[in-house]
Amino acid sequence: MGMSRNKTKLELTWIGKDKRPRLEPRILLEDPELSYSAAHKVTENDVFDNMVIRGDNLLALKALEQEYLGKVKCIYIDPPYNTLSADLTYDDNVEHSIWLSLMRARLEILWRLLTSENGVLLISINDDECHYLKVLCDELFGRSSFVACLVWNYEGNTDNQARIINYHEYVLVYSRTGVVDDPSVIDPNIPDSSKLFKPDIRNTVIKNGPKNPVKAVTLPAGFPASFRQGVIRRDDVVYPKYDRDIEVDDGRTIHAVTGRTGWSSRSILQRFIDAGCAPVLDSKGQTTVFELTPTGAIEAVKKRGQKKGHFISVLRGFGTTNQMRLMLAKLGLKFSYPKPVGLISYLIDAFTGPNDLVLDSFAGSGTTGHAVLNLNLEKQSQRRFILVELDASTCFEVLIPRLRAVLDGNAAADIPPHGGGFRVYQLAPSLLETDKWGNWIINRDYNKEMLAQAMCKIEGFRYDPSPTVFWLHGQSTETDYIYVTTQTLTHEQLRVIDSEVGEGRTLLICCSAFRARLDQFPNLTVKKIPATVLASCEWGRDDYSLNVQSVMGEELEEPEPEKPADSEAAASPKKKHTGRTPKMQDLPLFAAVSKEGDQ
Repeated sequence: MGMSRNKTKLELTWIGKDKRPRLEPRILLEDPELSYSAAHKVTENDVFDNMVIRGDNLLALKALEQEYLGKVKCIYIDPPYNTLSADLTYDDNVEHSIWLSLMRARLEILWRLLTSENGVLLISINDDECHYLKVLCDELFGRSSFVACLVWNYEGNTDNQARIINYHEYVLVYSRTGVVDDPSVIDPNIPDSSKLFKPDIRNTVIKNGPKNPVKAVTLPAGFPASFRQGVIRRDDVVYPKYDRDIEVDDGRTIHAVTGRTGWSSRSILQRFIDAGCAPVLDSKGQTTVFELTPTGAIEAVKKRGQKKGHFISVLRGFGTTNQMRLMLAKLGLKFSYPKPVGLISYLIDAFTGPNDLVLDSFAGSGTTGHAVLNLNLEKQSQRRFILVELDASTCFEVLIPRLRAVLDGNAAADIPPHGGGFRVYQLAPSLLETDKWGNWIINRDYNKEMLAQAMCKIEGFRYDPSPTVFWLHGQSTETDYIYVTTQTLTHEQLRVIDSEVGEGRTLLICCSAFRARLDQFPNLTVKKIPATVLASCEWGRDDYSLNVQSVMGEELEEPEPEKPADSEAAASPKKKHTGRTPKMQDLPLFAAVSKEGDQ
């Protein structure tokens, strides 16, 4: 039998893969009592429009999608590592399926948030799911988007007697373009004596081998030398094979000489010679000259640019989780296995610029926010962060107090004042709820502004209410608008609105009901709410966290899972949040982030 011509796709399959959540695009509500700004500015670059979101991270990502699509430069996540099998009573294949579905749904939105200008996704993971996650990411993003698998040596205790001591985790690196900006960091393990810190890069251009056939290059009289004066005997030089002795006076050759050898940069060397031994640019735009050394070798000398970089795939010397635990303890906070802030600062510094936006949707104790604030203070940058945390006790009792301590400074934990601020948001309740007869109605907690904003998000409009035009709540283009009301609109009311909209513009009206002949208003589209949106989402669902029912669609008994011990998402506080949880009707609507310096 001949080979089938049907094209097959390499993919990862699992139980429940075809089941996808139908997410409601919630609005975000700020809690001004929890939002915080430092009492004093530390620098002129202090950033105040950072965001902390408490709620289910899948719903939070959906809430962010419209406004931040393609705007995030770097996403770092430290998701649960799926190390719960000892506490779960169901099949291991089911457990892995749940985890993969949880990750797939979030990764799809995260990828859309990344900027097309080398936006980078960084995922911390360990051996339990790393290789499954790699295949999943390849399927979602394309294998060409994979950049590297970094190994973080976490420098823990190795005094046990295990046959193989697990001493590392991974950081998968994916880019929207498959490439990253040249990292401007230098590995902290590089000694100060390294040539990386010297202003010049010096490398010999002599390279012999099968891929470097021997060719002749003539060095003219006046070719630069790295020494002042002397003679190089041709018989003392192995390569190149020179046709005569070389005399040097005042740092330049006296006579022309021809050398034969294999070359690594012959074309640029020849350009240098043809330019009268004046500096030339290499393929990276580095200013390059060539010099003859006392041994007869020829070196390319390149001027280092201001942006220095030396990034290697094994990450060492960034501190330990235990050191971070002790630092948090000095702040009166408790959290299991926080990532070292130095590690996250290094990664963010490597893959972002000074004004970029950073997102962490598994925020845990807030290490990513701390890292961004550190970079801003050390490098006078203005990076911003968005943090999302599901667990209320972690958010209110660890993450927010930690960020406040970093902004104000804390002598006990040796944290200097960083300045700036952040705003705290929570997800609005579902737009729809059921009444006592089981009918879907608009949530009673929604006021008219919340309803207008929610419908704008659901219909793909930008919420931008006019202070003077009552029917203008938002727009999708310069000529396409939306109006949201709970009224029952009459034919006469629609006629008045239609006349105001006028020719060349269109208006979507979302109302409770209407009595009119719509064919008389070609510029108006009228929809009833909630009927028009009933089929678009899963309403009333607030939890898309790891659970069997969400994937399997079956009524399986699920024990209370223990939080994974090796994830930034694993907070140790078990008590419920005892602080004030704001009522939604008391909160202002989520607006566009403030201008810099708005405290």
